[in-house]
Amino acid sequence: MELIHQFSSGLFIIQSVIFLALLFLLGKFAWKPILKSINDRETSIVDALNQAKLARKEMETLKEDNERIIREAKIERDAILKEAREIKDRIVGEAKDAAKNEGDKIIEAAKQTIQTEKNAAMADIKTQIGVLSVNIAESILKQKLDNNEAQNELVQNYLNKSNLN
Repeated sequence: MELIHQFSSGLFIIQSVIFLALLFLLGKFAWKPILKSINDRETSIVDALNQAKLARKEMETLKEDNERIIREAKIERDAILKEAREIKDRIVGEAKDAAKNEGDKIIEAAKQTIQTEKNAAMADIKTQIGVLSVNIAESILKQKLDNNEAQNELVQNYLNKSNLN
């Protein structure tokens, strides 16, 4: 069978109408949704890229804020530690001063107690020496004044001395 191709204007018109109808139907029902979905996809990709850029910038900002907060926290920590050291030094100094003052008071009280005890001991020694001297003198006088003549002589000596003074 031999196919002869002849141009038929009726067939051409029908095929053209079918082609145009197909193009119209594809344009109305297929191309618009396909193009719309492609545009939507492109828009969502661009939005996703923009959001990624914004997220990256926000992350950088957060990172800078975190670093700044860490620096400030370190500075504040150092200040707190310095203040704590100063307070500790002040408290230790005050405690040392209080201990020194208390020690000085105790030493002064001990000195006064020692002086009082010393004075009491000296008074006691003087009393004992006085009693002992009187006892010694009494013993000596008893031995020397066993007779009346020695007693009269002693009285005369005392009277002569008291008249001279």
